[in-house]
Amino acid sequence: METETGQTASPVEGQSDQKEDAATVAPLDPREALTAANKRTDEAHERYLRALADLDNFKKRNELLMIQRLSAAKRTLLGRFLPVLDNLERALAFEMDSDSLREGLMATLRGFQSALQAEHVETFEVLGKPFDPQIAEAIAIRESNEHPDGTVLEEVQRGYRLGTELLRPALVIVTKPVDG
Repeated sequence: METETGQTASPVEGQSDQKEDAATVAPLDPREALTAANKRTDEAHERYLRALADLDNFKKRNELLMIQRLSAAKRTLLGRFLPVLDNLERALAFEMDSDSLREGLMATLRGFQSALQAEHVETFEVLGKPFDPQIAEAIAIRESNEHPDGTVLEEVQRGYRLGTELLRPALVIVTKPVDG
């Protein structure tokens, strides 16, 4: 390019380079462009599906965690009522002068039992059965030849289940053969 003075003007920086780059780069074949676009679409779709699966897993983990926390809180709360129930049963084991007091205690005991039953809290039998450390805790051993070794002779404290889970083990006295 010449100016009025006859000198050649230097091209704007990068202007001639762009023309050369455009000339050297061959236009993309439409098939190649379509293939590249499909590849990018497939990759984006795959990332989307992975993100969706991650979100679903996150929701499931949080739901399970919430259920576990609620279950633990329920077990703790229901477990706190068991000593009250034990005390009511002990009080009823004693002779009372007042029938109305006994009736009131019985009504309270039935109310607690009903509330616990509504929450699927149940007792289980251990008396006269072989000792099972999964559901009972031996607190004493008593010698006896009348019962097989390891039989539960006495239930000191009743055991409870919450559904299929052990809420509290039974406290028991177990037999042992007499040496001699």
